[in-house]
Amino acid sequence: MKKFFSLFLCIIFFIPVRPVLADTPAISVSAKSALLMEASTGRILFEKNIHEAMPPASVTKIMTMLLIMEAIDSGQITFDTVVVASENAKRMGGSTIYLDTGEEMTVYDLMKGIAVASGNDACVAMAEHLAGSEAEFVRLMNERAAALGMKNTNFVNCNGLDAEGHVTSAYDIALMSRELLKHEKIFEFTTIWVDSLRGGAFGLANTNKLIRFYPGANGLKTGSTSGALYCLSATAKRDDMQLIAVIMGAPSTKERFDSARALLDYGFATYAVAHTSDTTTPVYITKVEKGVRTDVPLRCGSAFSVLLEKAKKNKVETRIEAAESLTAPVKEGDAAGKVVFHIGDEILGEVPLLAAEDIPKKSFGSILAQLLRRWCAA
Repeated sequence: MKKFFSLFLCIIFFIPVRPVLADTPAISVSAKSALLMEASTGRILFEKNIHEAMPPASVTKIMTMLLIMEAIDSGQITFDTVVVASENAKRMGGSTIYLDTGEEMTVYDLMKGIAVASGNDACVAMAEHLAGSEAEFVRLMNERAAALGMKNTNFVNCNGLDAEGHVTSAYDIALMSRELLKHEKIFEFTTIWVDSLRGGAFGLANTNKLIRFYPGANGLKTGSTSGALYCLSATAKRDDMQLIAVIMGAPSTKERFDSARALLDYGFATYAVAHTSDTTTPVYITKVEKGVRTDVPLRCGSAFSVLLEKAKKNKVETRIEAAESLTAPVKEGDAAGKVVFHIGDEILGEVPLLAAEDIPKKSFGSILAQLLRRWCAA
């Protein structure tokens, strides 16, 4: 065996075993419930009453937006699909974009109305268009919540207006936020600071003030009602690390944003993510027996990420454990060993090594052709 190319190509890190920190940092959060999560690993960096069910107000709309994005991905609708507002949508109170009965608006503009202005009427219009009724859409919301493992959640409506039994938890909000963040198109809406609808006739201003005032902020949704108080799922990304800060039941809008900012500051100051998605570049080469070639390049079979304390980021080492040889025929993707990632004696994880090419078995014809080539070369 011999090393092939540079090992830095395979410095990719695995998800740590421990999903939650052993010690919660001393951060002052006045909200009833709060959580800080790193999105790629799901690791919890701060928690306070994270499984307590309570009303989420308009943070509910994260699930509504998730189902809309998934409907777009499935081809059920497009951003250009025209939705007709119902009388039921028009009657929605609270934050609205003032839809009129029979008014036509594209999915794209309704998404702006939901993500930026927190339009309750826009949510109902989309729910009715996608599922036929808000009640059926809410059933789909709860079904999706169950699939995501949201065990302390029960949705009663699609927009978060106070209703008996309409509850979720900080942890569950983080789960659905993490899922929504996988749809990169969502940032086209959640990062808007000011915009407009109806050809500029109706102005929009983002209810999430962090979008303008916090570096790296890219979402996600605010919420406030008399029952829920002030809630927020705040997301921000710096240096390829995406954080989710959830605040529920804050006593004021200022304390809601201050608490989220404190959690995000702590996360970015303390942690870093190392990762790669390169699974095509060969990183090693090993022997092949009875093949038309005597060796085969190996590539990493998966891409992984790890969340580390910043001080440990440069201490990660790799160890390649490859097969001494493979016997032809070798198929691309055949297992050929693994790369182990560690800091000292602590194993962080491993990535499979796979054959990067097909190597056919040597046949009589190929042997003859090889001898002829050597004879001609002589």
